[in-house]
Amino acid sequence: MVGIVGMTMGRARVAASIAALAVAAIGLAGCSKDSGSGAGDKPEVTLSLVAYSTPQAAYEALIKAFQKTDAGKNVKFKQSYGASGDQSRAVAAGLKADIVAFSLEPDVTRLVTAGLVADDWNKNATNGFVTDSVAVIGVRKGNPKNLKTWDDLVQPGVEVLTPNPFTSGGARWNILAGYGAKSNKGADQQAGLDYLDKLISNVPVQDSSGRASLQTFTGGKGDAFISYENEAIFAQQHGQAVDYTIPDSTILIENPIAVTKNSEHPTEAKAFLDFLFSADGQKIYAQNGYRPTVQGVDTGGVNFPTPSGLFTIKDLGGWTDVTKKFFDTKTGLVTAIEQKHGVATVAASPSASAK
Repeated sequence: MVGIVGMTMGRARVAASIAALAVAAIGLAGCSKDSGSGAGDKPEVTLSLVAYSTPQAAYEALIKAFQKTDAGKNVKFKQSYGASGDQSRAVAAGLKADIVAFSLEPDVTRLVTAGLVADDWNKNATNGFVTDSVAVIGVRKGNPKNLKTWDDLVQPGVEVLTPNPFTSGGARWNILAGYGAKSNKGADQQAGLDYLDKLISNVPVQDSSGRASLQTFTGGKGDAFISYENEAIFAQQHGQAVDYTIPDSTILIENPIAVTKNSEHPTEAKAFLDFLFSADGQKIYAQNGYRPTVQGVDTGGVNFPTPSGLFTIKDLGGWTDVTKKFFDTKTGLVTAIEQKHGVATVAASPSASAK
């Protein structure tokens, strides 16, 4: 009987000890929540952003602004920038990404096919495009050679810079801009191809990305460069001696963004995307030279004129047809022209730099 009573009292003491520990733990948790900086309210997470090269400055500004919001206060970022095609292939090959931001739609489509991005990624009001731009002709300050039109770029002795279309999404936009303008939006295919043959013969070097091509130009190489409007604006904003002109006939550049299916932090990644499409986010893009995709937002005083002959990728048949017809590594029409001029048409092994 005494043994039973002793066991009962022992169990009571254990239960009391456990209860005391629980109360103490609750008290400590309360102190931690009240006395800290507030970080205990929400765990810190790190998102991996994998993007094409040109919007790096824009994303650094966007990330800082997002981190000042309630949704972004405990979110850090790991950033990777490079040529759009290279970045897409790197993610397909295993580079971790929560958000992918590329130059052109096929670089997202590659990840949809690989099962890394949902097939409804573009089912929103802007069809998945977070920014727009147009292809422009950049020149030296004061335009000493008076280069303003697509025809000016194929004059004898004129050196034009544009990246390699088999690594850079921007290069594909550049080439299709010239092709569409000189082929009457594809109606006269041969005229467009003849133009590209002359143009590429005037390109002394094809860098891997749009940003690298701009750096080559500002370093002193070439008489003109073909690029995104935002790249030319970026160069001017950073004190480079660059002018640019928007041809009457040029292509609308549409830049996609998506959250990956295997993101470890889909809620935070979606919150960042929501911010990018917000009025504040779109204004920051505009201040970095990108045309907003959300109508009616404040552009911060940046003017974006609409060219009279603006056309889209749909006018040329859409990305599926265009990619196969022009950029297939075996049968592509642009592939044949590039190979004729000794340019590499096979992308390097997937790689990416991280920040």
